[in-house]
Amino acid sequence: MVVYWLMFLIPVFILMVSGRGAYSSRDSALKFVCFIFVFFIGFRFQVGGDWGAYLRMYDTQIGMSLLDALTLTDPGYALLNWLVASLGLGIYAVNLVCGAIVMVGLFYFCRRQPQPMLALLIATPYMVIVVAMGYTRQSVALGFELLALIALTDRRLWTFILFIACASLFHKSAVMLFPLAVLGSTQNKLWVYLSVGGMFLLLANALLFEHSDALVENYVTQQMQSAGGQVRVAMIALPSVFFLMFSKRLAPDDKERKLWFWIAVLSLACVPLVFVASTAVDRIALYFLPIQLYVYTRIAGLIRNSSNRMLFNIGVIVVYGLVEWVLLYEAVYIPLYWVPYDNAAFFW
Repeated sequence: MVVYWLMFLIPVFILMVSGRGAYSSRDSALKFVCFIFVFFIGFRFQVGGDWGAYLRMYDTQIGMSLLDALTLTDPGYALLNWLVASLGLGIYAVNLVCGAIVMVGLFYFCRRQPQPMLALLIATPYMVIVVAMGYTRQSVALGFELLALIALTDRRLWTFILFIACASLFHKSAVMLFPLAVLGSTQNKLWVYLSVGGMFLLLANALLFEHSDALVENYVTQQMQSAGGQVRVAMIALPSVFFLMFSKRLAPDDKERKLWFWIAVLSLACVPLVFVASTAVDRIALYFLPIQLYVYTRIAGLIRNSSNRMLFNIGVIVVYGLVEWVLLYEAVYIPLYWVPYDNAAFFW
């Protein structure tokens, strides 16, 4: 438990003592915390619900041909495993690379927010501790998605497509993010629809449609349930409501506002659907987690009075401190697979 609370309290401490601070110092502090998180993610030992499955997958690929390895799992993750196994570097090298990708995406996304350390603090309990340490492949997809959202905000469509393609190679479900390019576009250009639609169909056919029957059977027909799915969907629903209520103040730029409008709408669409197929919706809702960082840091940025802004930050700290407490002490699977935290570097 100590390591998880340390991961939460480090950004809390920096946020409280630094204030607004100079940009360079805030940037350095953010890099420092992200580096520490990569260490905790990459060198974790027997932490995460899928630890055993990922370890068996890695061991299976030792001595296997690349073509055979690509049939075992998502091609991006399979290629990474095969390369690391060929070099004999071990599962920790795989986890380090995956941890680095998600934290690079989180670093660049957080630094674009009015209060970067507050954004990282919000991300810590669930996005870092649960997703990055438990859902390795989808955490990489989330890291690429964060970079893609930045690219789309900056009107770099092809960069967005590239990052979402990379995300899809690590987790098939990320292909569902392609329509954001069209939904978030303020330009009704035919080539935007054709290019995005073409890439979506190509990747969906290669990665998703082939397994669609199995996915529907596992996640919907058999009513596969995700403990706490409703709570996690509620975590994205609340900031989505705030955004729809105050969108013009939170996102003055038309392009940016349209993008986050649709993310908010899709987040709220998860609310009724989570009662039908909680695991499927819970996994898709992971891609909407960034709206928490976006909305709450922008609300803080609109508060001009430093004392009131500090009170708001303290409120956010308390809320997400409670989120971490519930995850660590009340969640069904966290005590089984995340606690106690062990790190391979501690054994060397």
